Amino acid sequence: MAKWAIILGVCLLNIVVAVDKNNFKSCEQSSFCRRLRKYQPGESTYHLDFSALHITDNVVEAQLINTQVPEVNLKLTLTAIIGNIFRVSVDEVNGLHSRYKPQFALNGDPQETKLEVVARNLEQVTVSSGDSKVVLTAKPLKIEFYTKDKLVNVVNSKGLFAFEHYRNKPAEGETDPQIQDDPGAWEENFKSHHDTKPRGPSAIAADFNFPNAERVYGLPEHGDSLSLKSTQQNNLDPYRLYNLDVFEYELDSTMAIYGAVPVVYAVSPQHSVGVFWHNAAETWVDIKNSKDTDIISSLVDFVNPSSKETFVDVRFMSESGVLDFFVLMGPTLKSAVKQYVSLTGVHGLPQLFTLAYHQSRWNYNDQDDVTTVVANFDIHNLPLDVMWLDIEYTEGKKYFTWDHIKFSNPDNMVSNLTSTGRKLVVIIDPHIKREGGYFLHEDALKHDFYVKNKDGSVYEGWCWPGSSSYLDFYNPSTVDYYKKLYSLDNFKGTSHDVWIWNDMNEPSVFNGPEITMPKDCVHYGGWEHRDVHNEYALAHTIGTYQGLRLRSPHKRPFILTRGHFAGSQRYTAMWTGDNDAKWSHLAVSFPMCLSEALGGISFCGADVGGFFNNPDTELLQRWYQAGIWLPFFRAHAHIDTKRREPYLFSDDIINRIRTALRLRYAHLPLWYTLFWEHETQGEPVLRPLLYHYPEKEVIDIDNTALIGNSVLVRPVSEPGVTSVEVYLPGGSNANWYDLSTFTLYHGGSYKLSVDLDTHVAFYRGGSIIPRKDRPRRSSTIMHRDPFTLYVALDNEKTASGTLYLDDYESYEYKNAKKYIYLLFNYSNNKLTSSLLDKTDYPTEEWIEKVVILGPPAGIKGAKLISKSLGTVDLETSYDKQMKYLTVRKPGVSVREPFSIELV
Repeated sequence: MAKWAIILGVCLLNIVVAVDKNNFKSCEQSSFCRRLRKYQPGESTYHLDFSALHITDNVVEAQLINTQVPEVNLKLTLTAIIGNIFRVSVDEVNGLHSRYKPQFALNGDPQETKLEVVARNLEQVTVSSGDSKVVLTAKPLKIEFYTKDKLVNVVNSKGLFAFEHYRNKPAEGETDPQIQDDPGAWEENFKSHHDTKPRGPSAIAADFNFPNAERVYGLPEHGDSLSLKSTQQNNLDPYRLYNLDVFEYELDSTMAIYGAVPVVYAVSPQHSVGVFWHNAAETWVDIKNSKDTDIISSLVDFVNPSSKETFVDVRFMSESGVLDFFVLMGPTLKSAVKQYVSLTGVHGLPQLFTLAYHQSRWNYNDQDDVTTVVANFDIHNLPLDVMWLDIEYTEGKKYFTWDHIKFSNPDNMVSNLTSTGRKLVVIIDPHIKREGGYFLHEDALKHDFYVKNKDGSVYEGWCWPGSSSYLDFYNPSTVDYYKKLYSLDNFKGTSHDVWIWNDMNEPSVFNGPEITMPKDCVHYGGWEHRDVHNEYALAHTIGTYQGLRLRSPHKRPFILTRGHFAGSQRYTAMWTGDNDAKWSHLAVSFPMCLSEALGGISFCGADVGGFFNNPDTELLQRWYQAGIWLPFFRAHAHIDTKRREPYLFSDDIINRIRTALRLRYAHLPLWYTLFWEHETQGEPVLRPLLYHYPEKEVIDIDNTALIGNSVLVRPVSEPGVTSVEVYLPGGSNANWYDLSTFTLYHGGSYKLSVDLDTHVAFYRGGSIIPRKDRPRRSSTIMHRDPFTLYVALDNEKTASGTLYLDDYESYEYKNAKKYIYLLFNYSNNKLTSSLLDKTDYPTEEWIEKVVILGPPAGIKGAKLISKSLGTVDLETSYDKQMKYLTVRKPGVSVREPFSIELV
């Protein structure tokens, strides 16, 4: 949502044209970033002591010494994790204070695996796990990671490792050897503290060198390209990871916005490796890439490209916490992403309706407005599944209440929605209005549920309700109370078909430093907000998730969040926040969601049409055509924008939007299958081309995406164009079929003509794509509809694909194995269906049609063979140009194996 300026205690709408950078810190203004970035490459002051090395089957432990302050006792631990992952952690032993370790990012304790000692002496220790090995060098500290004897990652190769230990403030006239170049560090960050023991700066940092890497991806969330920029050569601030409510956030920028996922992947066509920096504090990440060189080096590379090896350097710097990171050994981008997901988890299979179209704005005026909008979608044959309500549905911005005039009968409104197969989503934010008599505020005060100031008093900030306090989701009692608020008895007017939107949970504090909570606020357990900041939104959504599971134990929850962290995907979908009605924001939605997908968060989308301002009709149409290809598909708009529901426009615009919506609904079986495979196999739903095609030509392409491995889309994100360029990977033998005309293309670069009706999308040859092509008003009504299989043949005239189905809403697929997971194969002019899992679900769904793209010539008919139907002759027909062959009415249930042979 937009920001409200607080003037004399009154929230007024603050209309501005761009982000006000004065509200947010640069690295130079951030004490620890400024201090750590002054480090110069050289010999590290950190040494490992191997004289008392401790080695077990899974772990190597050694004392780590900083020669500047040798009296401080640090311990370095190296652990082998199942799945070709290594974990390295450094912590103080008997330090002055405990250091924070993120509580919620990991999906349980990582499973350790066996380490074997290859060689050891007082200078070096080498251990191996599978095909990977690690070499630890004592003086100075260096950790090298190898895959099959190929060096892929070096820690502290530049000597930029740092671990500022907690300590008492130096006496007057003394210097602190760790921060001698920044004498004001104590005063800036630690003027006072809530406990009696003082503590000084406690930042940590480590540098990672990736030899032979060509690009580095990751670090969502930024309004930036998929490939991360070199910050050091380009005089940029490091990428900042610090969840912030940034009004009209800037594109092409390293500035922090709403989410923080501290994972990077250094990639090349030959090898990919990742690093997950497990830390919830403010973090800055410097990037150096050999591709960004000076003019002389560039000329040398141009004359002799093999004269210089490529590399990427990445340096993480965090304000506090334990130094803890995982090295994801790859060796491909695909395997590195799956390794990361094995640590932080996946989004559970969502209900089908969540993958359909969502209609929102801030705000629908009242319950009659909601009913009217839905009726108009039906009148104009526009499919719709979900209506959304922003903050104005509440009584005075008090969550878990309804405005008694505008929404006087929410039960009836919800009943009207669900009777047409629709659902409702309402917003619940973490700030609580400080108003006497408001039950939630009174209970929070009484039971001590709020975040505290450093002096132990309740923290008070400003947000939508005005004076607000913030629930402390680190307190188990707070979460236990909060989750019960979602019960139908407590949140009256809701039902099992009402779901939740968690916004403003960075947390957003309008009068706070950088529009967020002060770092010296205190959470349950004595942790300062500086320690947990990037994790707070995740803690919030966990409470919501538990509440919805408690309220509706038989239905899979749907939650949308803005703030997010590593592991958020286990509980919630996310969207790219308060974007603008500009072509640039349409274009950036794809690299932003691709970056999130590599960060484990597949359920990503961007507000169709832009949240701020009013899109022209060309932009609006193009945004719908693009938005159908992102996993989360919602239109949303600011309260001051013109109404822009699709039915309000001219017939030709309505027709184009309707076509886009129906295309989304037709592909719901594909989206649903991909989310099943995301849950069970760890595959992202949305994928960059490089995920499947390690080609140099695709390494910088982020305006094109793969939906699974079967659909390639290139949104038209430029105004007034009559053509677009698209690259189809896979080489000259690869087949790609235009989705609109089924015209065959081979791998390569193309300049394609486009008009306002054009969707630039392709089916990959070798794929079988399940669709439901009967137009419906909502996905709920599609549950029993038949499937059409689109068989896109490759150069060898073969194809395969999968289909997953169940009851589309419950946990019976887990609890009772009530689901069907099918494999379709086509070869030698025969299509077969078989069960991948020996499970069943009593569905009435069946195969209505088979469409074969790039078909063989001379086909006169087809024969179906199945147990229930026996042998049945089927009709076939070619289109006029023989671009596809249609097999009509097989009529066979998806529950049983079958074959269809062309004759």
